[in-house]
Amino acid sequence: MTVRPPAELVAGPLTLVAFTGSEAPALHRAVVENLGHLRPWMPWAAGEPTETAQADYIALSLQAWESGAAFGYWLREDVSGDLVGCAGLHHRVGPGAIEIGYWVSASRVRRGYATESARALTTAAFGLPGMERVEIHCDEANVASAGVPRRLGYRLDRVQDAEIEAPGESGPEMVWVMAAADWLTASS
Repeated sequence: MTVRPPAELVAGPLTLVAFTGSEAPALHRAVVENLGHLRPWMPWAAGEPTETAQADYIALSLQAWESGAAFGYWLREDVSGDLVGCAGLHHRVGPGAIEIGYWVSASRVRRGYATESARALTTAAFGLPGMERVEIHCDEANVASAGVPRRLGYRLDRVQDAEIEAPGESGPEMVWVMAAADWLTASS
């Protein structure tokens, strides 16, 4: 039996909500409104978004949730109820580890939303059996994204060569790491 994180995670002024399949119109609207903000860093934002593509993404997210391969959430701003970004846990960094990914709408940056989302996801990740390490990866040029793990006490483990996939990327990828024992000590 696959153990999954909770379908909702409270994250300060936000709630991370697992996709249900009905979010395509709101996600499409958010992606369209944020293309200029997302394109420098997100390879998937290179093309023109369609509601069908967002529905397909959500369907894949639901399949990944069911299989335990990844756990995708949309960020619901508690005050407005708006979809203001996405975040998730992804099993793509090896056994005993999981990677956090996130993006926040341009109109909501500098409010701590990415940090609070990553904090909630880190806690949820370490609630999964056998999880020893959580990682956050970002291009070295993405200073705002690198601020999130830094604020949460992650350790910069390494800078590694990575293929440039989006126009804002410089190539070197920062890999930030949090060990389970360190998180549990810092959170208590």
